[in-house]
Amino acid sequence: MSREAALQNWSEKLNVKSEIVQYTAEFTVDSSFGVPGAITISNKHQKEFFIQSMMVEGLACGPVHFPCNSWVQSKKDHHGNRIFFSNQSYLPSETPAGLRALREEELRNLRGDGKGVRKLSDRIYDYDVYNDLGNPDRGIDFARPTLGGSKIPYPRRCRTGRISADTDVHAESRLEKPNPLYVPRDEQFEETKMNTFSTGRLKAVLHNLLPSMKASLSANNKDFNCFSDINSLYNEGLLLKVGLRDELLKKFPLPRVFQESSHGLLKYAIPKIVSKDKFAWLRDDEFARQAVAGINPVNIERVTVFPPQSKLDPEIYGPLDSALKEEHILGNLNGMSVQQAINENKLFMVDFHDSYLPFLDKINALDGRKAYATRTIYFLTPVGTLKPIAIELTLPPGEPSSQSRRVVTPPADATTNWIWQLAKAHVSSNDAGVHQLVNHWLRTHAAMEPFILAAHRQMSAMHPIFKLLDPHMRYTLEINALARQNLINADGVIESCFTPGRYCMEISAAAYNSFWRFDQESLPADLIRRGMAVPDASQPYGLRLVLEDYPYAADGLMIWSAIENWVRTYVNSYYPDAILVCNDMELQAWYSESVNMGHADLRHADWWPTLESPEDLISILTKIIWLSSAQHAALNFGQYPYGGFIPNRPPLMRRLIPEEGDPEYTNFLADPQKYFLSALPSLLQATKFMAVVDTLSTHSPDEEYLGERQHPSVWSSNPKIIDAFCEFSAEMRRIEKEIHKRNSDPRLRNRCGAGVLPYELLAPSSEPGVTCRGVPNSISI
Repeated sequence: MSREAALQNWSEKLNVKSEIVQYTAEFTVDSSFGVPGAITISNKHQKEFFIQSMMVEGLACGPVHFPCNSWVQSKKDHHGNRIFFSNQSYLPSETPAGLRALREEELRNLRGDGKGVRKLSDRIYDYDVYNDLGNPDRGIDFARPTLGGSKIPYPRRCRTGRISADTDVHAESRLEKPNPLYVPRDEQFEETKMNTFSTGRLKAVLHNLLPSMKASLSANNKDFNCFSDINSLYNEGLLLKVGLRDELLKKFPLPRVFQESSHGLLKYAIPKIVSKDKFAWLRDDEFARQAVAGINPVNIERVTVFPPQSKLDPEIYGPLDSALKEEHILGNLNGMSVQQAINENKLFMVDFHDSYLPFLDKINALDGRKAYATRTIYFLTPVGTLKPIAIELTLPPGEPSSQSRRVVTPPADATTNWIWQLAKAHVSSNDAGVHQLVNHWLRTHAAMEPFILAAHRQMSAMHPIFKLLDPHMRYTLEINALARQNLINADGVIESCFTPGRYCMEISAAAYNSFWRFDQESLPADLIRRGMAVPDASQPYGLRLVLEDYPYAADGLMIWSAIENWVRTYVNSYYPDAILVCNDMELQAWYSESVNMGHADLRHADWWPTLESPEDLISILTKIIWLSSAQHAALNFGQYPYGGFIPNRPPLMRRLIPEEGDPEYTNFLADPQKYFLSALPSLLQATKFMAVVDTLSTHSPDEEYLGERQHPSVWSSNPKIIDAFCEFSAEMRRIEKEIHKRNSDPRLRNRCGAGVLPYELLAPSSEPGVTCRGVPNSISI
């Protein structure tokens, strides 16, 4: 260690108004000192400061870079010195002797001792169960079960250490907004990101405030009365629509800037789904297209057995066989038999039966919530597009026999046309729930958090694999904490806006227990599992798509392959043989802890991949990077473009479909449009949902996209790695051009045509804002 040196000219630069300020310090060392590998810092000021990077010059070896990007706390808050390592990567066994103790000390600091309440200035990464979603101190209606543990398995989240609730020692006390939840200091949003998120939140407040006022003004205005009511949210804005603009602005002391721009803030942007064709959502071909090119393209599967079968317990949930029969679909198979259509890969299905049926009794007992467990059968037409040919609607076996299992087929007249539209709306509501709770939240946000916590706890910042993963972990712990506080909590946005209500997170947990498997989370494995692809060594990515025009899969495979090639080059440069992988204590501890502590409830499953060779490591890392970047982008950034027009994708349904003899059937016949709109979310529910998904679909100006890295010149000192990353970046640009080309190909009717949205959710780059495209490196919103 050299002697200490103080920063020079600190006082002269106190008032410099600049985004980046440079300081210098001078060290005097012996000529035999060697190459600097670490710098320790002591902050003797009263406040924390952010250090972006350091560079040591004046040595025979040339400049040495130290990428930092970290907050350094005052000595009065944190007594120890901060340690920063150079951009030189070292496997644990290769660490220079002078750095070994510092490497171990830094990891000990990050792990903490698992005790006490965490302060916002801490940098400690630890695990806990989801015991903070409810607020039992507010009353029994706000209590929620703990997710995580033998009763309800779930991934672990970041530990905050808050004291328990007064009324339940097993529940962590709530910390409501605007008080921030703890995440390690360096995981918190930077200023640009926080401003983007806060502006979005302000918009959400304004959007929610006014419909709340309107709903309280009259008992008759809680529903949309006609489709023009929905359109006016985009054309006029809420204030003009209800004729209360000036009156309400006087009542609420908003800052002048928002008064001046309030007209714009209170108008919703026109969602993309209706920008090209405002009636597209009504068409069956568009309903089917969204199963392969919409916001949830990961549930469609090839039909291999007809009728489809449930995997639920028949003693509890009734007959396993579907109510679907050959006669329901035979007339829509272009003259084929059902078996022939199956053999020729012409039948596909989106099946939510098993996800919803166990919860339907509880959901349908909620006030203003009604759901079926749905199955939808699609037929592949000669032009390569899908068409829905049957929808099965199932209620729990205890319902009257006429209602418990029902099949709706494409309409033959005006009445059945409205029945069909209602059935499609219920399918879309099922789809919205599974998309948000299982595919989006569980399979990307929640499942990745343990891998991130373990990486910080077990791998040094100088470990090459930590350096590889670092940009793919940015902001995820913070966005997950914000979700626990505002979105997935009791009475939060998700419960308010989605049909399952208070049972939303239990549906997510059920999927984790019965469906989620890390070994199946790669894109190729998932496509094969769903029968949407078959292994084929002659094809570019080693498999052949069963449905050729499947935009999500076709574009996704290009990105998957690019990530895999980049990871392979990176891993092979540090691990030329299996012995190095097996003997890397930090690497093994990271993966072991991710499984055994982060996913503790499933740790004994026999499907966990081993980590015994470079190929094992390539596979595990490619999955993590894919899920954090492209998979999350495909599921997230289309939420407002597709869901911002509520009839296209209602997140919540309030009425079942009436049958002849039902008291409601007469009302339905008298005014089917009014009945349809009354089954959708109310004005308050709809506008609240729209405001939130608008924020969630927004790219921040400081977003870092796949193929980009902050400070590319300093994150690695290995020229071969930098060259390989440049090739990966170039590949992303090539993929973007190919996606643009595909979106202009009239043969690909699921992404090109009159009124058809191009599929850009996997186009790597984006401008800031709601763009329906762009693949960030990490789960950052």
